[in-house]
Amino acid sequence: MGARAAAVEATRARILEAAAALWMQRWYDDVTLQHIADEAGVSVQTIVNHFDGKDGLADAVADWLASQTAVARQAPTGDVQAIVTALFEDYERHGDANVLWIAQADRVPAITRAVAHARSQHRAWLEQVFADRLPARGPAREHALALLYAATDVYLWKLWRCDLGMSREDAERAMRDLLTSIDPHKRNHE
Repeated sequence: MGARAAAVEATRARILEAAAALWMQRWYDDVTLQHIADEAGVSVQTIVNHFDGKDGLADAVADWLASQTAVARQAPTGDVQAIVTALFEDYERHGDANVLWIAQADRVPAITRAVAHARSQHRAWLEQVFADRLPARGPAREHALALLYAATDVYLWKLWRCDLGMSREDAERAMRDLLTSIDPHKRNHE
């Protein structure tokens, strides 16, 4: 990579990091391109040149965060303790921001896209880390994935850690207990 290309990439990374940091703490509408430019040490025009504006930047931030999440959530298939630990590492870092973004998804198209992508990514992650427990394709698999999704959703983390004030250790134990109680092969005939 040439010096110019490296400088362009470094600028792009600074902009992404600045925007992500601001949007993880504040409402989308409360963060202007000028705020991001000031934080990144660039001009607003530089942001526009790289991302075509605020929505394009939001899409790029969502992709960037999704790639970081994929790396952070690596856990061996079937190891519930490692799965919960990886998930809590991510939620402890980004859980509040996830909840903030979800709260805005109904009114900000860029965030709607980001949340939809994050949900799809979470489901794919569940299929990967619980591959050894999931039934073959079909209704039983979909039911099992719905249960696993609910048991690992960021809102459950928020409920336990933020709303109820549980310690991380207790919340992780509760999630492990919940996950191990889900038997995807058991059929409910009621």
